[in-house]
Amino acid sequence: MSFDGSFIHSMKQELADLLQTGRVSRINQPYSNELILTIRAHGKNHQLLLSANPTYARVQVTKIPYVNPAVPTNFAMIMRKHLNGAILTEVNQLENDRVLHFGFTGRNELGDQTKLNLIVEIMARHSNIVLVNQPDNKIIDAIKHVGSDVNRYRLLLPGATYINPPKQNLQNPFTKTSFDDVKQLIKDYPNVDVLAGSLQKTLQGLGKDTASALANTLHKNTEVEKNFESFFTKFNAAVPTLSHIGNNKINFTAFPYPDTDKNDHYASLSELLDAYFATRAQRDRVREQGAVLIQVVKKQLKKNRTKLKRLKHDLQETENADEYRIKGEILTTYLNKVDRGMTSIELPNYYENNAPLKIKLSNQQSPSENAQKYFKRYQKLKSAVKFLNEQISLTQEEIDYFENIQSQIELAKPEDLVDIRYELEQGHYLRDHEQHKKKKNKRQKINKPEKFVSTDGTEILVGKNNLQNERLTMHTADKRETWLHTKNIPGSHVIIRSFDPSQTTIDEAANLAAYFSKAHDSSKVPVDYTKVKNVRKPNGTKPGYVIYDNQQTLLVTPDEKLINKLSQTTK
Repeated sequence: MSFDGSFIHSMKQELADLLQTGRVSRINQPYSNELILTIRAHGKNHQLLLSANPTYARVQVTKIPYVNPAVPTNFAMIMRKHLNGAILTEVNQLENDRVLHFGFTGRNELGDQTKLNLIVEIMARHSNIVLVNQPDNKIIDAIKHVGSDVNRYRLLLPGATYINPPKQNLQNPFTKTSFDDVKQLIKDYPNVDVLAGSLQKTLQGLGKDTASALANTLHKNTEVEKNFESFFTKFNAAVPTLSHIGNNKINFTAFPYPDTDKNDHYASLSELLDAYFATRAQRDRVREQGAVLIQVVKKQLKKNRTKLKRLKHDLQETENADEYRIKGEILTTYLNKVDRGMTSIELPNYYENNAPLKIKLSNQQSPSENAQKYFKRYQKLKSAVKFLNEQISLTQEEIDYFENIQSQIELAKPEDLVDIRYELEQGHYLRDHEQHKKKKNKRQKINKPEKFVSTDGTEILVGKNNLQNERLTMHTADKRETWLHTKNIPGSHVIIRSFDPSQTTIDEAANLAAYFSKAHDSSKVPVDYTKVKNVRKPNGTKPGYVIYDNQQTLLVTPDEKLINKLSQTTK
């Protein structure tokens, strides 16, 4: 996939048609590198996402809901000050580069008209969002400040003059009129992959997959100019496409590229990007925001797995306990044959048909003291067995607990991390967050479980972490409703809000339980279901831990398309 200059050419047109003449009604910065502008245009509100994420930088209209921080950032406040109520007058692209300009007109505090340019530079880790005052081209602010120590060519700091990114000596394919150089490249590089690389060095705004598709198109026949123009004309009438290549690779493109196995089409480029980035960008945000939590969980898992290995080794050694008892008994039986000062003796083992048994002795102890020494070691090992089994059980519970937390983080939305962090703080695995210290006397508010709707219209609730699971099962659910959970596998509690759900609803809820579990990438996952009244929480157990009975079991294979379908109905 490539959010390259050519794809931006199509996106620019879509955004202009949808948003131009619209008014900015709200501005939020839900994540450090992303800005959401709610623009009221043509009688509808549209969420314009501007992302300077190093991995998923893009511009699109999104329908994915975002949770905003309680306290807005300084950048968000400055954007609100200058852009709230502003009218979007134009959307332009810098030639075929990965730079979009959003022109706005507004009013300042004195009521004077202002002209502003919101510039989005989509350049991997150098991506940025910059607000510029049009008359003097001075930067008002940037989502990422770039000083002279980082970039000597240009400053991206408040008060500095905005300078376009360094211009490369490449041709804009949408304004190109001469094709002799392209024909020469085809002659010089008959190999499609090599030609694609050469086209990237010649033409502006070509990602790897776009260059490869163009190279394939140019190789169709000798009509180079016609093939070239027809390829780039398609960007003016986009057919948003999600392409499947082989078993693993998925690309998003402005229209179907050659050599794809299967294509899914969408109504708009923005809907296409929502489908492609929804899960990927969310996991990236979770990794970014949950880095501390992930580190804590990994540390605890490593510590407890090492401890479990050591405990099992110690338990294995206790299997020799009977040896010490036997030696003690034989010594006691034959005390008259043992003399003080001996370091060892061989005596008949009446447990083994009087086979000779060599017994080590301490020359500093009497015969009876040597016998007692073996009995004491036997008793110590026998006592250790009980202790070690208890410790092994507790340590395994800790491992299961943190493996459960780990799977919850993998499937979490950024807002779910708050609950997980609070749980780890309550368990003293993580130091209290400053914000929580200030609210020490206030009860932490737990986020609501995620809602889904089955095919027949029944509401299904899914807890996304232990605190949500416990609240959902023990407090929210009616005792007559149906509870589901993966069998002996860490995962979410799922509640069907019906006293008598259909089999279809049970099957779909089981799919949700399997998907939101550690086994979400597996097939034929066992899922137990029973009435809520059969679910109990033992005293003193960790959040989310329950026991249950009278269950039935289904085998399901998690289906992401079904999950998305059930989720879509809630929006």
